[in-house]
Amino acid sequence: MISVKSLLPVTLLALSGYFAQAQTVHSPSNKLTLNFRLSPSGEPTYQLLFGTKPVLKPSKLGMLLQGQPGMDQGFTIAQTDSSQHDDTWTPVWGEVKQIRNHYKELAVTLAQSGQNGHRMVVRFRLYDDGLGFRYEFPEQPGLTYFTVQQEKTEFNLSGNHKTFWIPGDYDSNEYAYKTTRLSEIDAAAITPIQEKSAADRVQTPLMMKADDGLYLNIHEAALVNYPAMMLTVNRQTFGLTSTLVPSVTGAAAYLQTPEHTPWRTIVVSDKAPEVLASKLILNLNEPTKLTDTDWIKPQKMVGVWWEMHVNKSSWNYSDTGNLKLADTNWSQLKPNGHHGANTANVKRYIDFAAKHGLQSVLVEGWNVGWEDWAGNWKEEVFDFVTPYPDFNVAELQQYAASKGIKLIMHHETSGSVTNYERRQDEAFRFMKANGYDAVKTGYVGRIIPRGEHHDGQWMVNHYNRTADHMARQQIMVDMHESVRPTGMHRTYPNWLANEAARGNEFNAWSEGNPPEHETILPFTRLMGGPMDYTPGIFQIQLESWNPERNKGRQVHTTLTKQLALYVTMYSPLQMAADLPEAYEKHLDAFQFIKDVPVDWDDTRILAAEPGDYLTIARQAKGKDEWYLGAITDENARTQTVKLDFLKPGQRYEATIYADGKGASWDKNPMAYQIRKLKVNSKSALKLQMAAGGGTAVSIKSVEK
Repeated sequence: MISVKSLLPVTLLALSGYFAQAQTVHSPSNKLTLNFRLSPSGEPTYQLLFGTKPVLKPSKLGMLLQGQPGMDQGFTIAQTDSSQHDDTWTPVWGEVKQIRNHYKELAVTLAQSGQNGHRMVVRFRLYDDGLGFRYEFPEQPGLTYFTVQQEKTEFNLSGNHKTFWIPGDYDSNEYAYKTTRLSEIDAAAITPIQEKSAADRVQTPLMMKADDGLYLNIHEAALVNYPAMMLTVNRQTFGLTSTLVPSVTGAAAYLQTPEHTPWRTIVVSDKAPEVLASKLILNLNEPTKLTDTDWIKPQKMVGVWWEMHVNKSSWNYSDTGNLKLADTNWSQLKPNGHHGANTANVKRYIDFAAKHGLQSVLVEGWNVGWEDWAGNWKEEVFDFVTPYPDFNVAELQQYAASKGIKLIMHHETSGSVTNYERRQDEAFRFMKANGYDAVKTGYVGRIIPRGEHHDGQWMVNHYNRTADHMARQQIMVDMHESVRPTGMHRTYPNWLANEAARGNEFNAWSEGNPPEHETILPFTRLMGGPMDYTPGIFQIQLESWNPERNKGRQVHTTLTKQLALYVTMYSPLQMAADLPEAYEKHLDAFQFIKDVPVDWDDTRILAAEPGDYLTIARQAKGKDEWYLGAITDENARTQTVKLDFLKPGQRYEATIYADGKGASWDKNPMAYQIRKLKVNSKSALKLQMAAGGGTAVSIKSVEK
């Protein structure tokens, strides 16, 4: 598509002593309408309609500053500028080959009167699938350096919507989702993971469904130099108000003009699949400045990881505690005999990856410091360059290279970010010298600098700074325990994935994730970007790994649902998370993991309902191959799927990996069946999913 931009500046002239106070914008196909106006006291307000249905009732906008008058009232409209934009861009990797960026824009310049009055621009971009808006602060007298105390952005909803939510914890998003009405939200009833949450505070992305059939998702895009936005819920009026994660001083953000906030986003549709298909958040992020992206490789990996979670081995080399990083002779420590990241064990994973066509092996627990790392708010905890005595860096580099396998580095910080930033340059040099071009970072525990939060401005800047630093070193990164994504992987395509939610690991050492969990995550956490969910667990019941410590524990899934997650839980970095010996018992089912790509030309959301079910088909990059994943919650389902997305006239073979007879997540999770069918674009598949189950299908073209 040819890029078309038109800019239509309109400067409003004074009429009878005041400026016009209202503006209306329609989305490109007139699906949505935005109304902006000032209240009689000069408060900025906006309203959003889907056709004639109210999405947001009139809602206030504004900023409260520290030590200065607020920018929330007393405004007049000094100028409005309207424009429209329509172009198409190609992501480095993604769910689709090309993305259309089509919107109408309204920028309203607001001015306060008086000597201490400020100027602020509110910029709206209205798409057919939603709205993005942000605050902009031009350079101006009296506003150079300034401190945001709080933001006064409102989202006044039209009713008591069904809502999928987690508590507004400033330091963790690793919660199972609750499904209630807005009026029933009570985060105080949930045990906090890190920072105690307010009863009425929830996190974004926040997914809702109105009684009139509208689906709404509220989040943000392009989170840069600013804290994450939480939402405070008024359970009587159903209004939401932005709450910014505070810094150690209590203030939200320290800024210098010219500056702008992240985009606040509202995705809306009367069809749930269209919410998942939205690219609004990505479109609101800045294009990458990288001119060479050939080194960025979407990939599948195995890793020395799950065996620690199921208590088969440990991250730590020794069981000695109370150690100091600089004063310990690591070679003199008594080994515990079950350290996972040893040379022989890593070679076993390398062999498995090479045999089955996977690209890389993640190794956790390779570096010194794991004996005394968690829960102590300790600054000097890891150095990121010193291996344990049983981990031979040079030997493993050579061995992996001889097999065509890349090793993935692991940098757990234990929340000691000052320590990590001091040591990053040395760590990256070590990686490059030893053949590592990808790293998984971690931020478990309370943050250092002490008093800062995982989701505050200081840490947001750290994550972005780290992604940028790694991009300049041509290193790919997967961040765990970070702030939830906001589409920044468009700007930094080396930022392949984040955890930033309750992942598959919780099934190993807690009450586990409920079967509905993976039907909610795409509508919530994944709206902002890919998730390293670590699917692919085949040994569903975990007692066999360690009967004493894993008694009664299991993943709340069937085996074929784990296969389907490779399609429904999008990521360019996918892990075959189980142990090699678990896969070797089921190589027929493992074939789907070997085949399924991690980069796509097309994606079709075939059926979706948050909290209930999800069916997605994706076309492999550069191939006439499609992969389908269908998952359900705790209820068994039958679903008929038309294959009209296939090329007309072409014949295909479908390999269907389905729940077996009598399968269920709780009583018979590992029963599965595999069958093959000849299909074409006129065919339909009848999918039968067990309770907590799913179906995975590979569809490959065959000769006519």
